[in-house]
Amino acid sequence: MLVSSLAASALLLSSAMTTDAAELASPAAPPPVSINLNYSGSVLIFRVANISLTGQIADDTYGANARFTTAGLAALFSDADIEAGITGYADGALRPWRYEHFNHSSGSGRTVGIDFPDGVATADVVPPFGSMGEPPADETQRNGAVDPISALLRLGLRQSSNVGELCSGRIPVFDGKARYDLRLEVAGANDIRTRAWRGEATRCHAYYEPIAGYDPEDMPSESDIAEPVVLWLAPFADGSIHLPVRIRTNSGFGAITIEARSIAVEPVAE
Repeated sequence: MLVSSLAASALLLSSAMTTDAAELASPAAPPPVSINLNYSGSVLIFRVANISLTGQIADDTYGANARFTTAGLAALFSDADIEAGITGYADGALRPWRYEHFNHSSGSGRTVGIDFPDGVATADVVPPFGSMGEPPADETQRNGAVDPISALLRLGLRQSSNVGELCSGRIPVFDGKARYDLRLEVAGANDIRTRAWRGEATRCHAYYEPIAGYDPEDMPSESDIAEPVVLWLAPFADGSIHLPVRIRTNSGFGAITIEARSIAVEPVAE
């Protein structure tokens, strides 16, 4: 459970709640930038995770690769070494066309892929999961959903259902099996000091709202759903993108804190 909490925080970051692709207004194309992020996570006094993301938003496309690793303290969690990648279109709201992730430590040899034909997130999992949830996410629920990396980038680019507003509205996410919404609310601002950022950052509450694609034993509890993941978002590239400089969530072992160790955002020549 601790690994999944960390992974959900890192990568973010009901049919009645579903945000259809048609409901998302068309924002202006994001500015061309390259992004390099490095984070470390800790629970109690122990460092438990390292996260990196490298990506580029070009004139009309985008791509990113992320890696999430945990190690040690086997009494608290299992090792994980997850690589993920995304490519997509950036001529307005980010629209993914192919996402993949692979956990080197799982022993299953499984690659979890997602294609997005006509905007419908469609799983391509090899070898397949034994179950796609009870019930699995249907086509209507997967319509307009994005992968976890694109969700983080959309958050930073103000591309939620409330286009142009930072940390507001919803972002529909599909991870290859689970379909959920991130419901966003601004909760003020704080002065943050990390290796990567010193200054004021917007405090953003991201509520995880499961919709479909969960087996009974994997369904988050009511207490899990009630507690938001807290992200502190700082402006980069003259405020054209906001990125997390600190992330905090709770687990049965205490608060998990993930802090930025380095963030580099550079313009890309068009």
